[in-house]
Amino acid sequence: LIGGQTFSIIIAILIMISTFGCNNGLIIMGARTYYKMASEGLFFKNFTKINKASVPSNSLWWQCFWASVLCISGQYSNLLDYIMGVVILFYIFTVFGILILRMKFPDAPRPIKVPFYPVLPIVYIFLAMTIVIILMIKKPEYTYPGFFIVALGIPLFYWFKKRHGNR
Repeated sequence: LIGGQTFSIIIAILIMISTFGCNNGLIIMGARTYYKMASEGLFFKNFTKINKASVPSNSLWWQCFWASVLCISGQYSNLLDYIMGVVILFYIFTVFGILILRMKFPDAPRPIKVPFYPVLPIVYIFLAMTIVIILMIKKPEYTYPGFFIVALGIPLFYWFKKRHGNR
């Protein structure tokens, strides 16, 4: 081991602290995402409930339940494999969307400049798509179910939209 046993323990502690901080942010953001979706009629209405501390309590309980199910369902690396292909695909969509918006609105103000535009975003899309394809080939037992779980959201979106009217 590089740095010996003490160094390994220090790194493990730092990783735990980082993981707790990341989870804290994800839990808070996830619950508020459910709350906002529900307030716009795109999720179950009871997720709009706010407690005395102005916290979306039902959303937080759902987040707790779902995180517990995921923790019990398998190893962390498997859960990561389920979602990584989807996450990278959404990053690709985001960068592709930026390219489209810059073509549609070339004169819009650009407070943030992308170096080597449009080459850098195109290279990013190519490399990210390569990673997604590799995941689909090397880990299909995780990648395809991850895509399927996210794809379930499409009919649910339209169901909620139809149920609560077009907004």
